Amino acid sequence: VRFEFKVPPGGNNGLAIRYPGKGDTAYEGMCEIQVLDDGYEEATGSKLDPRQVHGSVYGMIPAIRGYQRPVGEWNFEEVTVKGSRITVELNGVVILDGDVATVTEFAGSRAHPGKDRPSGYFGFAGHNDPVRYRSVAIKKLAQ
Repeated sequence: VRFEFKVPPGGNNGLAIRYPGKGDTAYEGMCEIQVLDDGYEEATGSKLDPRQVHGSVYGMIPAIRGYQRPVGEWNFEEVTVKGSRITVELNGVVILDGDVATVTEFAGSRAHPGKDRPSGYFGFAGHNDPVRYRSVAIKKLAQ
């Protein structure tokens, strides 16, 4: 998927990957890719696990921080999922390249039962924050 997004201060959303259509996207689907304000901790006073920051495979694989544009500006992101391998590119920089099949430790010690799900739907995992998206393009890849 390729898309543009912008977040408000403390904005939180996500991309549901291989979601079965019911249940928590982060746990029942293969995963949720975080779409989160890089200044989330400062804006909300909440502490994040490194596997919760923008671009991370929620609760499983941390992304590299520091490549998101300031709050209110549009960002470009591309997420590629091939089998169990996920790559996230933000504004031209690869911020995550990992394989969920190799994950054995989880944030909060909460396992992700759907992490090995071979198929499902793509979706937006809204958290009631006004995160905006545009220019969304999805391409099915041969697995």
